[in-house]
Amino acid sequence: MKVLWALSLSHLINDTLQSLLPAIYPLLKNNYQLNFTQIGLITLTYQITGSLLQPMVGYYTDRRPKPFALVAGMSFTLLGLVLLSRASSFHALCFAAGMVGVGSSIFHPESSRVARMASGGKHGFAQSLFQVGGNLGTSLGPLLAAAIIIPRGQGHILWFTLLAFVGIMLLFRVGGWYRRNLGLLKPKAKAPGEHELIPLTRGKVIFALGILVALIFSKYFYLISLTNYYTFYMIDKFHVSVQASQIYLFVFLFSVAAGTIIGGPVGDRIGRKLVIWISILGVAPFSLTLPHVGLVGTVVLTVFIGVILASAFSAIIVYAQELVPGNIGFISGLFFGLAFGSAGIGSALLGKLADHTSIRYIFEVSGYLPLIGLLTMFLPEVEAKRRRKAKA
Repeated sequence: MKVLWALSLSHLINDTLQSLLPAIYPLLKNNYQLNFTQIGLITLTYQITGSLLQPMVGYYTDRRPKPFALVAGMSFTLLGLVLLSRASSFHALCFAAGMVGVGSSIFHPESSRVARMASGGKHGFAQSLFQVGGNLGTSLGPLLAAAIIIPRGQGHILWFTLLAFVGIMLLFRVGGWYRRNLGLLKPKAKAPGEHELIPLTRGKVIFALGILVALIFSKYFYLISLTNYYTFYMIDKFHVSVQASQIYLFVFLFSVAAGTIIGGPVGDRIGRKLVIWISILGVAPFSLTLPHVGLVGTVVLTVFIGVILASAFSAIIVYAQELVPGNIGFISGLFFGLAFGSAGIGSALLGKLADHTSIRYIFEVSGYLPLIGLLTMFLPEVEAKRRRKAKA
């Protein structure tokens, strides 16, 4: 549990730092006269470097574990923050965003692997605890940006390098535990109370992975519409201030964090497929209603959307890990990478669409994306009934 809490805290620090970038988009847009297409391209740069490298990092470390790669990942994030605080042009902003993305691409596959190592068989719970730290960090970023960066200016991003140093020291300790416990990476027999896995053919595994990719696309394409453009939507439709819009963004992101901790433990109990089914398709009624309600209704609906939608990711990660056992880092990197990549592509396309239509229109269009959750019905069962506890 100490290792899991340390990973969750380091994930909180990592994602707090990374969420500063979208949180200061209104500031950067005004300072550099950027359009929504350029905002989307900054996000695309960040998300691509944070996505394409992740499966490669995971594939490499599956075969050659690197206990202190986590420290390297946080160091790249620190470098990106320094560059972001000093950037003076659109291209410099893109490069700084890219460095932050590299840090994420190293951090996520390895930390997800360590979470599984320390899980004691409760894989869903471990993934949820790990990820809730990241989602809490993502929700804190806008608050810290509103309190420190927005009123004082871009240069004050440098203050957050202190948080990065704390993360580096924490991950150095985790890396030491990882190095001492490499034996936990070896497959072990299922313990009483765990799900038995149903063997699947290669074709069924590939088919299931394809469906999971589509579900990740649905989840993160929609999620990025809220994460990146929610503040602009609130300012445009309800004429709230920039700082007030950051508060509303925090409410949404905090609800995402709350939903994350639910999905893993529930999946351990009732199975991953049912959690995936409920969490993605269940968002559709709320996402379709969102563009047609007032300020209070918008805030309330985004809370429901955040809680329900966030419960899917832990279940998807563990389901995929059980589809392809022995490739924890690669699968974690692949799906974290797909999450980042889908979000990056979605941000760029939605930004382009917003420039040609309106910020309100993209919320009407993206509201249909959760309907892709209907594909869950085609996922094969990978978990048989739980093993009964051995008789005394």
